[in-house]
This record gives sequence, structure tokens and C-alpha cells, in this order.
Amino acid sequence: MDQPVSPLPPMPGQRLARGVARLLRSMDHAVLTEFVPAPGLRVDLISLGPKGELWIVECKSCRADFAADRKWQGYLDWCDRYFWAVDCDFPVDLLPGDTGLILADPYGAEIGRMAPEARLPGARRARVVRDFGRAAALRLQGTVDPEALSAGAF
Repeated sequence: MDQPVSPLPPMPGQRLARGVARLLRSMDHAVLTEFVPAPGLRVDLISLGPKGELWIVECKSCRADFAADRKWQGYLDWCDRYFWAVDCDFPVDLLPGDTGLILADPYGAEIGRMAPEARLPGARRARVVRDFGRAAALRLQGTVDPEALSAGAF
């Protein structure tokens, strides 16, 4: 039996996110895309590692995409490690040196520079983990019963 071919996401940042998610999954992290840790913030990827660590990854497809990002420093308060994900053509010298770096394409990724760790306080960690779990469960339920999702049941 042939396996279905997964279509590539249409946007460059989504393509990077797919490769990064594959890397993180290979590291035993659970991954969510387009996660809202707090009102006004939306991260490209957040992952929950096997020891409860929370990583945020922002995918940047070009210089202009990076220059337009005005919120990234606000994401630091919601994770233990913060990474940028870019492709091999991105000018990495633009990225702050005190953040992590992931080199990615639609099919995979590798960590180029490990992000420094800044452990979240317990109450903040509990909130993010709770919200991560709820978002994951609601998304899963939406795939099982999309009509309930569109009817506002979630």
C-alpha cells in the first residue's frame, strides 16, 4: 500500500516550521504550531520536552521577515530556551547571539547553536504547560469532530 504524500505547506515560514517540528519530535518533544502563550503573542512553534522543558522557535524566511518582528523579546518570558529557525541562505549575523539557532528546510533541521537556558518560574511553567495541553487536546478533538469546532463547541 502506498503511503500518502504530505503536501508542503504553502508559506516559507510554515515550511521551516515543518522541518523544525520534525527535529524536535526526533528529540522526544511534543510540538504545537501557532501557539498563543499570552494575549497579543503568537509563537511559530512551542515544544514541551520529555523533562518538562519549554522551547519556543520563531521561523524567519528572510531579512525583511526578521526586521518586521517586533514582539520576539516578549516570547522570552514564556520559555526555557528561545531559538530562531532559518534556512541556509539566511544572513545569520542578523540574529542575536544570545539566542539559539536552528538551520532548517521543509524536511528537517539541525541545531546550529543551543539557546541559553533561562528556567521559567514554577507558576508560569504550570500555566504554559496547562495551556499547551488544552490547545493540543482541542486541536485533536477538532480533527476528530471538525463540525463541533466550526459550531463553536470548543
